[in-house]
Amino acid sequence: MNLSLALATAALLTAQTPSTLPAGHPPIPPGTEASPATSTMKPAGSAMPEGHPPTEGVAPSINPEQLPPGHPPMSGTGRAPPSAEELLRQLDSTEGLADREKTFEIAASLGRLYYVNGRNAEAITYLQQALARAKPTRELFLAQRKKLGKAAVPTAEAAGCGFTVNMPVEEMHTAAEARAKKGDTAGAAACARAALAPVLDVAVMEANAHYLSNDSAKALTAYNAVLEVEPRHEDALYARAALLFETKGDDVAALKQAGEGFEAVAAAHPDSYRAPMAKRMATLVEETVKAGGRKKLLASRAEDRRIRLSQAPAAAEADAPRPLSQEMVDAVKNTERTPELEQGLAKLVEEGEEHLAQGRYQEALANYTRVVPFQPENGRAKAGMAWALVGLDRPMAARVWGVAVQSDPLSVEKLGDTLKAKGDEKGARALWEKLAADAPEYPNKASLQEKLGQ
Repeated sequence: MNLSLALATAALLTAQTPSTLPAGHPPIPPGTEASPATSTMKPAGSAMPEGHPPTEGVAPSINPEQLPPGHPPMSGTGRAPPSAEELLRQLDSTEGLADREKTFEIAASLGRLYYVNGRNAEAITYLQQALARAKPTRELFLAQRKKLGKAAVPTAEAAGCGFTVNMPVEEMHTAAEARAKKGDTAGAAACARAALAPVLDVAVMEANAHYLSNDSAKALTAYNAVLEVEPRHEDALYARAALLFETKGDDVAALKQAGEGFEAVAAAHPDSYRAPMAKRMATLVEETVKAGGRKKLLASRAEDRRIRLSQAPAAAEADAPRPLSQEMVDAVKNTERTPELEQGLAKLVEEGEEHLAQGRYQEALANYTRVVPFQPENGRAKAGMAWALVGLDRPMAARVWGVAVQSDPLSVEKLGDTLKAKGDEKGARALWEKLAADAPEYPNKASLQEKLGQ
């Protein structure tokens, strides 16, 4: 489900209440291609101001490649579709929108629109409404799968479900339910599982929104709900494992579950861009479990470093990061740079900065090590990684910090601004002081000194 579908959904909803559009917004007439589902409500053009040229049968100009599969062709008039920001303003001004009855597809589209624009609270509201509409399908699938026992659920194609692209979830549910009533357990399970494909994507999005809202418990519950239906679901497997490792670092049982999740991702999805990182994380989790938890692991490492440094200062080099294997290098090179990947990397950087501001240097470092292989020139990520290593007092911190300061000192200075904005004034000042001391020729030193009150 893509943004163009969310835009079409928003237009459909707001077309039902033209009086709530922002001041000066042109009315959206029912019956046009922009709102085909409302074509029986009123004659086309009746909502236009007096003297407006007829608009029957026309639609905003949209790139056909952006339309969802199976979407009817749209003739262009040269008028650009509304931006996401404009649509959000329009939706925010629609009274009673959250309480209005919606199909799964409409609720999911609204939830996605709010989610991709960082409005997680609103996103959760609509995503949960979508999941509520799909709950009967979920329950039907779980019941039929239980009846199958150890027998595998056949594919929708093998079962002859006959579903088409963009068929509504509730329509697919009706077909699956009919098979269940006839005693076709395997067919009912197959068709119900096919109907749940878009539902699982929405469920993962809801879990992510909970996590981004700092509600790890609800996020974990939501990921588990996805895996109950599809134990091999890549996004849910990886996200749950990462969440367990991040939030339950001293719970050995939870850590073992996280390790199993990372191993499952690598085994079930070996060609995924996540597979190399999943293998590395599985190794790190195993090491953490053997130590008895993250705190004990860090304490053990600190003691090891103390002993090495006391015996031979040069041994500090042994703490340097291991080079990427050729397999991992190839995986990074061959990964398609999709908008979703870029957005995910940007989110990791933002989360890393939040970790830094809260003093969670280990968690921040974990985020940055997932970004830098894909974006080695990302100054913001390099600055964050360097400061995380400084905070952890790693022997390699001086070298990584020096690279960040020499290659992009402005990004280092801006990281201080970010820390201050997030409430970590002490950390921001410490960073600026270190930058001023280690980069005496910094061109922007006057600004730095002003921030330090010198």
